[in-house]
Amino acid sequence: MKLVLLSGGSGKRLWPLSNDARSKQFLKVLENDRGDMESMVQRVWGQIKGAGLSDSAVIATSKVQVEILQNQLGGVPIIVEPERRDTFPAIALAASYLYSQGVSLDETVCILPVDPYVDDRFFDRIRDLDGALHNSGAKIALMGVNPTYPSSKYGYIVPEAGGADTDYKRVGRFTEKPSEDQAERLIEQGALWNCGVFAFKLSYMMDKLLREGLPMEYEDLLARYATLEKISFDYAVVEKESHIAVIPYDGYWKDLGTWNTLTENMGLKQIGKGAISEDSSNTHLINELDIPVTIIGIPDAIVAVSPDGILVSDKAASPRVKDMVEAGQRPMYEERRWGWYRVLDYSKFDNGTEVLTKRIGLGAGKNLGYRKHMHRADTWTIITGEGILVKEGSITPVKAGDVVTIQPGTYHCLKAFRDMEYIEVQTGAVVQEEDFEEMFSSWKDIERHCVTSGAEPARAGRKVL
Repeated sequence: MKLVLLSGGSGKRLWPLSNDARSKQFLKVLENDRGDMESMVQRVWGQIKGAGLSDSAVIATSKVQVEILQNQLGGVPIIVEPERRDTFPAIALAASYLYSQGVSLDETVCILPVDPYVDDRFFDRIRDLDGALHNSGAKIALMGVNPTYPSSKYGYIVPEAGGADTDYKRVGRFTEKPSEDQAERLIEQGALWNCGVFAFKLSYMMDKLLREGLPMEYEDLLARYATLEKISFDYAVVEKESHIAVIPYDGYWKDLGTWNTLTENMGLKQIGKGAISEDSSNTHLINELDIPVTIIGIPDAIVAVSPDGILVSDKAASPRVKDMVEAGQRPMYEERRWGWYRVLDYSKFDNGTEVLTKRIGLGAGKNLGYRKHMHRADTWTIITGEGILVKEGSITPVKAGDVVTIQPGTYHCLKAFRDMEYIEVQTGAVVQEEDFEEMFSSWKDIERHCVTSGAEPARAGRKVL
């Protein structure tokens, strides 16, 4: 069995901590068994490793989430969507990737979201989808959650009545987000919550691509990705399939997609600086800034503070935040493969000059890409740590207190020997994340380039290459 985890989301429902670059699965708000804070994706990947499935798993995500995945999970296998085009194109691309890697057409492929909040048995149950496909003869096998209450927030899988006494049932129909009264009747009929987990044989998806006139080879489909219709897998495939099986899962499952559901499973009432009065019962504070936040006499609330904004909301009303967040807002905090950055200030002057100021963290042993900017100059003030600067073949040790200026058109990179923080001031007619041309990203390639330029290669523990 091959697992494909879908990682997407625009980051509106858990604003201001989530944004276009850091959607809900990357928020480090869950406490693990060691007392450390971890994200949903870190928790799920740990469970997958514990179930012995990580060697068979790959994550499909858009290019804007690649670096944060690398930051939080390390060198996991990733299929990169050039742009967001909904779940059918993403799954088609993942299937073509597996096919191009030589995976057998008879192999079972399981699709699941990257952020379910479940117990470990959930991943043991996923293995049973392979048997359900084989024994039922169905084209698609789903896993449904036994409901614990009549929720109007979830979709329902309604099995056909009767049938043989097997581990699986044939699906009769689907009902999307019914009223609570309707949900209660559906549960009486044996309906299950649709948790977004399903499986098919790789040959099934390859046949779909052929019938749609789409290429089976990964590189060919990647080249045509921007032309694919934006459509969900449910609409494009599941609703048109006549023979679908479903297996029940009776363990713990929750979608932590809103502030009220997330805080129910956080374990901590407060993360970050601040204080909550005793009469502010069932109130949670998450503060990512260095300023303290004090909450007095406000029960049943969520107060979330980040560089992107401040949310103060009654928990029951918090799902409405997605309707009030301005679309296209620039992320003020991002995690990258090498560390993180936080936007401190942005100004645009009458002469058209833009100035963007960031605080940047570069992890020990990590490096920026060897790149140049076309439209801006950068000035770095090193706050803590030490490392080396590579600048157009010139190699210089840097440490706390040093100031570095990078002019437009200058290839440069930075590597940290110890955890480093620095202030970056970008100045120019255009200050955008996309304003760069990168020559190398890996340190080995940068080292090799420095050697051919006449510089001495870096060695561990040295201040100079």
